[in-house]
Amino acid sequence: MRLLLDLGNTRLKWAWQAPSGEWLAEGAVDWRVDVAATLATAWAQLPAPSQVVGASVVDASREEQVAAVVRRLSGLSVHWMRTPAQACGVRNAYAEPQRLGVDRFLVMVAARAAGHGPHVLASVGTALTLDALDAEGRHLGGLIAPGPQLMQQSLFEATARIRPEHPGAIVELADNTADAVASGCWQAAAALVERFASRAAARLGTVPELVLGGGDAPILLPLLSLPARLSQDGVLRGLAVWAVAQQ
Repeated sequence: MRLLLDLGNTRLKWAWQAPSGEWLAEGAVDWRVDVAATLATAWAQLPAPSQVVGASVVDASREEQVAAVVRRLSGLSVHWMRTPAQACGVRNAYAEPQRLGVDRFLVMVAARAAGHGPHVLASVGTALTLDALDAEGRHLGGLIAPGPQLMQQSLFEATARIRPEHPGAIVELADNTADAVASGCWQAAAALVERFASRAAARLGTVPELVLGGGDAPILLPLLSLPARLSQDGVLRGLAVWAVAQQ
């Protein structure tokens, strides 16, 4: 029995994986709540894991907070994955491999394991990350930008007169500030994804499959003019592939 942990900027996601590979249970916890108590309650009735593996893009104090819950409930330590130069058929493009977010690497591992390619992988969350992966598993590089929600928040914090009283709707042409801010930020994200996919296609010599993940991916998907599909739990599924490879 394996416990998989994905510590993201906004929330922690987890999955209990059976030896057969299927998920027995899964869940997510926002960092703004009492994470330790929430996890302890969620995990109390589940079978004891024999292995705990995690991927993290957060600070060491939050990693330790989660690791303490794991130790208390199972007596196990968390095996944290750190980004390698190469693993599971994926070759990292970064000259300093550890500088690539482990979440981005694992999403590529999951895509590679699915047997399709080449890919453009977009994760839409606190940050908007983009990566190109060729059919042989070679990472060509990527981009990082603020996610649409963070774009809006940054705009509100940096300006004196842009303070919408309600959330805006996403429209083509806005006639009020709330809609203008929401639409501008979401359409900017969509435009960046489309531009990256177009440039990646030129490098790859073929049209890649565009895959969207992250909490805000379902909102972005209908804004794109390119064919794309949603992928759930890419980090956790890549982590599961990596954990098996380590054994």
